[in-house]
Amino acid sequence: MRSQRLSAEHRAELARRLETARERLWAASPGGSAATAMRVSSAAVIEARMAAMGCPHCGGSYRLLEHTRPLPQLRKLDVECRRCSSARALWFALADRESN
Repeated sequence: MRSQRLSAEHRAELARRLETARERLWAASPGGSAATAMRVSSAAVIEARMAAMGCPHCGGSYRLLEHTRPLPQLRKLDVECRRCSSARALWFALADRESN
């Protein structure tokens, strides 16, 4: 019985570590933070990009909670997963008009 309990505890610890690793990977990937904002050509495509993204925890789609503009060329979307309710921020950087 003790070995089964330790095994269950070990599995729970591994699951916690996996979630932590997923969050770190998400923050480092494009759109995961202001520093790694995903480049887009126009603000008009931001919500379509959000709709195409999946939750790193369960693969579910996002529900938009708020779309803000912290800086002129930076957009922040506060979203929540429709399946697991995981909340996160998605970051987008608008391309300069001269580069278009």
